[in-house]
Amino acid sequence: MDECDFDFNIVIVGLGLIGGSYAMALKELKPRQICAIDMDERALEQALEIGIIDKGCKNGKSFLKEADLIIIALYPEETVKFVNDNKQNFKKSVVITDTCGIKSGIVEKINSFLPEGMDFIGGHPMAGRESKGLKSASKDIFQDANYIITPAERNKRENIELIEKMARSMGCKNVVSLTPEEHDKIISYTSHLPHVIAVSLMNSNMIENVGLFIAGSFKDATRVANINSTLWSELFALNSESLVAEIEKFEESIKEIKKAIKSEDKQNLINIFKNASEKRRKMV
Repeated sequence: MDECDFDFNIVIVGLGLIGGSYAMALKELKPRQICAIDMDERALEQALEIGIIDKGCKNGKSFLKEADLIIIALYPEETVKFVNDNKQNFKKSVVITDTCGIKSGIVEKINSFLPEGMDFIGGHPMAGRESKGLKSASKDIFQDANYIITPAERNKRENIELIEKMARSMGCKNVVSLTPEEHDKIISYTSHLPHVIAVSLMNSNMIENVGLFIAGSFKDATRVANINSTLWSELFALNSESLVAEIEKFEESIKEIKKAIKSEDKQNLINIFKNASEKRRKMV
């Protein structure tokens, strides 16, 4: 694709929280046209009403034939299916990217059947909210966020740079390139495990009227327990090996704290806390 700012046709597939946020952020970059494909007619109507897309359709084959850049904001298995079902409808030089929180299976499967000349570049904006749907979308969701790209050998350098530029133009602070396997291993710790912990914390006790007895720490620790169960069940299953390994590491860590508490080993607790605090300070 010849890059000239963002003067090209964009198609966004899926107008939920992430897809809608892409539409809002990209609209400000003044592309030639933004079209959207979604099975929810109401979401399409709302997107047209607020002016974040130029056209919307449930099928969108004609949109796809004109698209220079396609952003697929669907669940992982739906993403693979969409590309496979529509590969005959894409331009030969199209650039396709996704937003999935899992990469190994996605990138490999899509590249196994995608025709030559078409570039699928795995993408993962590290941004989101507990709520879902277009009503929760915002262009600000990407502000200072991290963005991960998982390029393959077949990808053209200029197309990778296009995705990098898009991410930064939407407000992302850091854009990092990893292999799909590296992505899934790291994300199992930084994204998937926190959701496991939050859900487990909410399900570990049934104190009546618990809301009367909580403060900021409990709210922060359980924020992501308000979870999209369908999406996260799929992500956990697709990344099971890496996630189970991280859960087991976490179990060992919490056992160490439990042991120190049971033995009233204050010095060990102090050391554990200091180590965690130092790591947290370096992270932020």
